Amino acid sequence: MNRRLFTSVLFACLLPFMVQAQQAVFRFAQLTDIHLSPNNPNPTEDLLRSIAQINATDSIDFVLVTGDIAEEGDRTTMEKVKSCLDLLKVKYYVVLGNHETKWSDSGCTAFGEIFGGERFEFEHKGFLFLGFNSGPLMRMAYGHVVPQDIRWMTETMERYNAGNSRPDKPVILVTHYPMTEGDVDNWYEVTDAVRPYNIRLFIGGHYHRDRDLRYDGIPGILMRSNLRDKDEKPGYGIYEITEDSILVHTQRIGEPKRQWAAFSLTDSYYDRNGKAEKYPDFSVNKEYAQVQEQWIVQTGAGIYCSPAVEKDKVFVGDDLGRLTAYALKNGKKLWSFQSGKRIVGTPAVSEGIVVFGSADCKIYGLDAQNGNLLWTVEAAEPVLGAVTIENGIAYIGASDHTFRAVNIRTGEVKWAFAGVRGYIETKPLVTDNKVIFGAWDNTLYALNKADGKELWKWTGGLTRMHFSPAAVWPVAADGKVFITDPQRAMTAIDIETGNTVWRTFQSMVRETIGLSEDKERIYSKTMNDSIVCYSTKGDQPHKLWASNVGFGYEHAPSMQVEKNGVVFGSTKEGLIFALEAATGKVLWKHKTGNSLISTVVPLDNNRVLLTATSGETGMLKFKIKK
Repeated sequence: MNRRLFTSVLFACLLPFMVQAQQAVFRFAQLTDIHLSPNNPNPTEDLLRSIAQINATDSIDFVLVTGDIAEEGDRTTMEKVKSCLDLLKVKYYVVLGNHETKWSDSGCTAFGEIFGGERFEFEHKGFLFLGFNSGPLMRMAYGHVVPQDIRWMTETMERYNAGNSRPDKPVILVTHYPMTEGDVDNWYEVTDAVRPYNIRLFIGGHYHRDRDLRYDGIPGILMRSNLRDKDEKPGYGIYEITEDSILVHTQRIGEPKRQWAAFSLTDSYYDRNGKAEKYPDFSVNKEYAQVQEQWIVQTGAGIYCSPAVEKDKVFVGDDLGRLTAYALKNGKKLWSFQSGKRIVGTPAVSEGIVVFGSADCKIYGLDAQNGNLLWTVEAAEPVLGAVTIENGIAYIGASDHTFRAVNIRTGEVKWAFAGVRGYIETKPLVTDNKVIFGAWDNTLYALNKADGKELWKWTGGLTRMHFSPAAVWPVAADGKVFITDPQRAMTAIDIETGNTVWRTFQSMVRETIGLSEDKERIYSKTMNDSIVCYSTKGDQPHKLWASNVGFGYEHAPSMQVEKNGVVFGSTKEGLIFALEAATGKVLWKHKTGNSLISTVVPLDNNRVLLTATSGETGMLKFKIKK
């Protein structure tokens, strides 16, 4: 064979491999932490400048957008973000950030409507990209990946591998939060679930700066914010996938890109048969062995509301829009009703009727015995508020700037107050002749219970939406309404006039409050370790006791509840605790998981009901040691 013929044959033999190698080379961009705001034009300008430069850059195959796209998580701003992103000449894929999940007038449903879903999957030149929500959803807590998303990830990777000639497809996972302790409460569940697969990289944002991390050994990249830096330069990420590496660059506007990380596509970074390097510590359960889990049900979906109970049934709403009844005795599922979208607000039940709101823009009344639909009330926007029922009337707020009073037997709207500026998620206080609630507009409202007429509004000088008294469940005693707010203050407000009686920052509380059964004490959770107790009497704050429960840094909006002289509370990391009401003495603690426990429901001297973001609902049984 002559040399020319040999070369031709060799080229023909190698051509498929050369084409395969050539196809495996591509580039994509990452935009993150855009924070568009109706009150600041700079983030919009920064985004448009970045989009223009991406469009002018050769060989960008697609763009990943990794959350915090809107400062206040509202639909209008997200639609504006989309109109900007639509200027890109290439396809883009978006995941939610905490600013879209914690603050959302739609219960996070608008994001999916605008961008086509809350997660994405696509294959590009031999790589599988999976993007998913890392929370938290509506409740201030650490990030969380819900059970159904973990299940979706593993099932999707199995499906792609099963149908591919190369069964070990390389995967890049896209989130907002890093999968680390202190950022995502169930990081270990995520890393354990994906570890058996060929995960080459996690890509995220959140920290607003470049970070090269390891999530139980798996490489993780956090990219700088798109917002202009101290040099007034917006920026974004550029990733180059070569034949054997992933190269990571930061690209500032008008400058050459700067490489700052690289990862091999052939080396192993973690043990695919291993486990997470660290798990949550459950040793507290041995210390307080008098507390037992009588029953725990894993529902398979995130839960953001507290349970409601009547007679022998427990009612729980979930992320998949289901309202489910369980047997109080053993947790057996009795029936389930499917609403159109997720349930965020805590339901209420009275006279055999369960009432709840759904992000599908409806308020529902169900027969508590069998789950049959009795009536619905239509709202113009999602209904995220918790429900309070008194004397056959359900009180509930929605995101259509309206608060309603509904007859639970007929579904007739007794009255509707349409003067709310923000959206409502709280459980309203119904006391004497008033209904009192906060909204995400810096305002606490007091309405006449009989006709819904406004009696007063309190703003307390709050100027930022994020400081609103909107997650706290207000309580009242001694002629005052008591609230806490994200500005880390506790406030007493005159219940007749709406004037501030006192306001204190001394205990660094946030969005939780509780009232003693005799109405002489209020309780709140500080942001570090302690529960504090104040007197309801007088016109000055008077702290009665503070108890170091040892729960660490804390900012979850789960209320304190007193029952038979015992104060119950819970945290963002799965801890439930009981204190002696008069003194604050710690009676017991129990850790059921590592995610947010919503406001618990004590039943009597030895039982308490719980729900968790991670999908559990259950009952603890305990003995109080004298």
